[in-house]
Amino acid sequence: MPAHPAPLAETVIHEPARAQFEAFLDDHRNLLNACLDGLNEEQARRRLVPSRTTLLGLVKHAVFVEKVWFDEAITCRSRAEIGIPATPDESFILTDEDTIATVQAAHRQACEASRRATSLLNLDDELPGNRRGPLPLRWVYLHMLRELAQHCGHADILREQILAG
Repeated sequence: MPAHPAPLAETVIHEPARAQFEAFLDDHRNLLNACLDGLNEEQARRRLVPSRTTLLGLVKHAVFVEKVWFDEAITCRSRAEIGIPATPDESFILTDEDTIATVQAAHRQACEASRRATSLLNLDDELPGNRRGPLPLRWVYLHMLRELAQHCGHADILREQILAG
């Protein structure tokens, strides 16, 4: 992926767990958002696998994930009320309005909304709005780290293929 600032995680080595979780989350959010940097619209939309997975779709899906875990899970609002698709698979569908600029901006806004939504919570506070039942914020942070790391890996491979082709 393109060059990016030094990881935030390097600045929180001796900080409390919450600062470490949030730094790692932000590092992965930034990496995924940056996978679109320097690409043209065709490259960002290029499908290289049978699924709907594209670089633009990955970042759009990340918007969905932020809203599921830090809006739906906290507020108990439905996905329809939030204005997001009903399923993860649908979150990869690109429209004509989805451009690198609009999707990156939506992702940055969703990440900022997630930070605000969790700012007054403690790691052991339970988020009531998940289908599994109430989940502690700590678990949600770990789940998000796993998901974002997986998608950053997908993005690395797709970007490498696009730039090599």
